[in-house]
Amino acid sequence: MIEIKAPFRDEDMEKLVCGDIIKLSGVIYTGRDAAHKRMIDAINNNEELPFELKGMGIYYVGPSPSKEGQIIGSAGPTTSYRMDDLTIPLLDRGLKVMIGKGKRSDKVIKSMIKNKCVYLAAIGGAGAYISNSIKKCEIIAYEDLGAEAIHKLYVEDFPAVVVNDTEGNNLYETEKAKYRTL
Repeated sequence: MIEIKAPFRDEDMEKLVCGDIIKLSGVIYTGRDAAHKRMIDAINNNEELPFELKGMGIYYVGPSPSKEGQIIGSAGPTTSYRMDDLTIPLLDRGLKVMIGKGKRSDKVIKSMIKNKCVYLAAIGGAGAYISNSIKKCEIIAYEDLGAEAIHKLYVEDFPAVVVNDTEGNNLYETEKAKYRTL
């Protein structure tokens, strides 16, 4: 298992290989469809974004409300392709890690190669387990969006798998090829 820490650097991303199992620690942000739309609107209007993208990671999640005494509720990944049309401007501004589930479009993968970014898969259906890795959570923007607001998460040993690396390798394709002959 490979440990990586935020903020992320190009050289950190270039060492990761499709299929690597990682433990991520540091600050990451949450963002889903509605938050991405607002960030793109801010970029298009030359407005400041709610956080610095350079070297950061976004986890595609809409956490459930926390129960008393909990830091966060269940925090399982959202299907990532829903953000594909809104992703490239964020990558061009330095976003290094995206975490979700499911495939990414070819145009997003090409932009990931260009920008030395990786896409990680979190464990779908294991939101309660993943929430154990989240040590602190605070809403930093778009609170009116409820679960889709942008949260700043402090994570320790957040489990994920490298799906797309900086070379464009794709776990969904490489693994499928292994089993074609069976």
